Amino acid sequence: MHIVVVGLNYRTAPVAVREQFAFADQDLPEALHQLMKTKSVLEGVIVATCNRTEIYVVVDRLHMCGYFIRSFMEQWFGVRSEQFTQHMYIYEDEQAMAHLMRVTCGLDSMVIGETQILGQVKSSFLTAQAEGATATWFNRLFKQAVTLGKRAHSETSIGESAVSVSYAAVELGKRIFGMFTDKRVLILGAGKMSELTVKHLYSSGAAEVIVANRTLSRAVELAEKFSGRPSTIEEALRHLDEVDIIISSTGAEGYVLTADQVAEGMRRRPSRPLFMIDIAVPRDIDPAAASVPDVFLYDIDDLEGIVENNLEMRRSEAAKIEVMIRAELDDFQLWLKTLGVRPVIRALQDKSNAIHEETMDSLFNKLPELDEHQRKVIRRLTKSIVNQMMHDPINVIKELSGGKQGNEALEYFSKIFALEEQLESGAGGDSSTVAAPPARQGADRPAGSEFSLPPTVFSPAGFMGG
Repeated sequence: MHIVVVGLNYRTAPVAVREQFAFADQDLPEALHQLMKTKSVLEGVIVATCNRTEIYVVVDRLHMCGYFIRSFMEQWFGVRSEQFTQHMYIYEDEQAMAHLMRVTCGLDSMVIGETQILGQVKSSFLTAQAEGATATWFNRLFKQAVTLGKRAHSETSIGESAVSVSYAAVELGKRIFGMFTDKRVLILGAGKMSELTVKHLYSSGAAEVIVANRTLSRAVELAEKFSGRPSTIEEALRHLDEVDIIISSTGAEGYVLTADQVAEGMRRRPSRPLFMIDIAVPRDIDPAAASVPDVFLYDIDDLEGIVENNLEMRRSEAAKIEVMIRAELDDFQLWLKTLGVRPVIRALQDKSNAIHEETMDSLFNKLPELDEHQRKVIRRLTKSIVNQMMHDPINVIKELSGGKQGNEALEYFSKIFALEEQLESGAGGDSSTVAAPPARQGADRPAGSEFSLPPTVFSPAGFMGG
């Protein structure tokens, strides 16, 4: 059996393509049922977010796997393959597992280290599990990936520093105020960047938001999103002494707020700091205002410098997570090796138990004078002999089964102990679990050398053949 992921994301497909392959939450159960009807698919999980659509499957063969999944997508979305094949990537076996773990840890996200994807992967897995689309392999792999994602954020600092201009502005404000409780925010302009910044400020506890714009209707629209107060710019500038934070992004050609206006406002509010973020290009706030006592003024260059420094820090933390991923992959591979040998070991144990029971029955029939205590002692001692005899062979076959000729070793082991009958009858357990573990792909890839594997983008012909 093999693990495969087929998908498209923000790197390989523009939003106009990605939006055609969005799974609505209410449609996921039916999509999973249809996926499970796809030829060769034994297990399946669909991870669908605004930045990616990925289909993870366990298949019984790789040949034509891509074709089968492409057909599923064609049927489900009603989109011909020529429209999306060039945007898709496929990872197999260890590369697929590594990709899942990087996605879950936030290393493959548009913003490195973001945490939202962790919850999305977990939710996708739980939905697939509830619909009966997962079994032995994915129940283990996805739980392991989610646990790793939690560890990555708790044991490293990858999610602690601001990596967007709007969020960096909020982090700067915290250095000055500590908390934003009871702080008033004035927004000059009502653009997207201002909206994102005030969203972060509001979620951090800002008490009141005043939205000032040349067009009052736009100010009203944005103010309503945050239960704020709309105003014209002229009116708002007459009340600078009432606010603690000013965010400006108007698109005006000259200064909207001069140094003299700032100085006048500060005279009416002595010993209270004023935090100003000028995101506009050209700038809205006179740079000379920074010389006014208790005024802290930052422009877009200041914020972008902070963002770049924090991104570099996140890249450094991501390298640590890559090492954690490598360890998790090795652990999963070891588990798979044990999974493959389990039916053979169980068959040996069942056969030895049967022989032991048969021998005990024969012995006790020949020695009817033995009392119950004597029988228990004999049974315990002889069982110990059997277990000790099996101990070394079992450990050896576990080790050999993980080697390059593991299947051959299992076959010889079965012949030596004459286990064919037990295995064929299913006495050794679920025969569906007897499969070679995925081949180790990219094992020589240095840990931390990249934050996502370069996608194998299909050519139409290549995708047809899987």
